[in-house]
Amino acid sequence: MATSRRVFLRSAVGVAVAAGAGMEILTGTATADSRVPKRVPKPLPEPRKIIPSENGWPVDTAPNSGGSVWTRPVPGASFDVDVAIGDVETVLVHVVRRFNYEIDTLRPGDVVGFRPFGKVKKGLEYQTNHSSGTAIDIRPDWYPVGVAGGFYPQELAVIRDILAECEGVVKWGGDFPTPDQSHFQIDVPPSSDRLKLLAAKIRNWNGVPGLGAGVIQNTQDKTRLKAAEALKRLQTA
Repeated sequence: MATSRRVFLRSAVGVAVAAGAGMEILTGTATADSRVPKRVPKPLPEPRKIIPSENGWPVDTAPNSGGSVWTRPVPGASFDVDVAIGDVETVLVHVVRRFNYEIDTLRPGDVVGFRPFGKVKKGLEYQTNHSSGTAIDIRPDWYPVGVAGGFYPQELAVIRDILAECEGVVKWGGDFPTPDQSHFQIDVPPSSDRLKLLAAKIRNWNGVPGLGAGVIQNTQDKTRLKAAEALKRLQTA
């Protein structure tokens, strides 16, 4: 009987020790798990801020970033320009091409499209239009803000003819109260049917030999002169 009791006690102690060891293992495992750093999910990117530029178009953050502004080629020239794709691109590239063919050959760096949105000097709010890709500056270093008379009469006649051809959809900075003769901008809102119709017309010209940019226009033609003068009066009123 004594022997049986000693065997029983040894067995009970063994079970208790084993149970205690199990508790230590479990406790140790739980402690180790608590030391593992939790994975913190990355914050979602902020939504693109839609800020209207001075002419009413949404401002982009950078070209080629998934927004509306992309780097686009200028046919017949050796450079690209950052502009809003679609109808705006068609119209502004047309302006650049006519300037290139009929006023002076342009080179890389001569045309500035998109610029990041930021503070502008009072009275120069139109500069925000660059941030929506709806404005270009052609040789801004040649024609600084506030300085007029940068073009010869025959060059000015071409600019007036380009504007008339664009039917008031494009406005020239040379007609601003503070002149900016390098500046050309879309002067209608995104919903404008005039922009759509003009872009369609230019695309048609581009597909027909003898029409569109690259064909030297007679800016002294009476009909063209009349249209140019009428638009000048309207846009400078």
